[in-house]
Amino acid sequence: MSRINLLGISGSLRAGSFTTAILETLTDELSVSADLALHSLGDVPLYNQDLDTEVPLPAVGALRDAISQADGLVIVTPEFNYGLPGVLKNALDWASRPYGTAPLIGKPVVTISASPAFTGGVRAQAQLNETLLATQSQLVGGAQVVIGEVHNKIADGRLIDRPSLDFALGAISGLIEKIEAESQLKAA
Repeated sequence: MSRINLLGISGSLRAGSFTTAILETLTDELSVSADLALHSLGDVPLYNQDLDTEVPLPAVGALRDAISQADGLVIVTPEFNYGLPGVLKNALDWASRPYGTAPLIGKPVVTISASPAFTGGVRAQAQLNETLLATQSQLVGGAQVVIGEVHNKIADGRLIDRPSLDFALGAISGLIEKIEAESQLKAA
């Protein structure tokens, strides 16, 4: 199999976002085993079915294309008010269409959550996983990757807590193994 291309999506738009810092750190750490490109959700408009036409809006088309071209997704979400951030849910709504041919269908995904709370965003991750199941994405099984007290684990825009980083990398290794196994099945 050729080099694995992963797409990283952060559920936060904030400059200095903890979830984006986690993805950027993972990008550096994975450089030997896979490519992880980040896709910003900053330009994705609010979902409006009237605007969901055969020719997608540019930001929507870019999101759908990025997901289609990726071998798998790494989505890192914060938790806002016990739930999934609206910007991430909105992007997944756009990516879940067109019905029956959406780029999320069958796409292998690893989810990670992070929060300043000790619970690490487990409620947001549960909602994210439910949404991904509804879109027919393939959630990669394994232990739930949550990073609690994230504000104490980020410095200079990088995740510096080695146990958290190693745990996230382990989940992504599972994603890579799933992608490689599916690729071998298709080739056989």
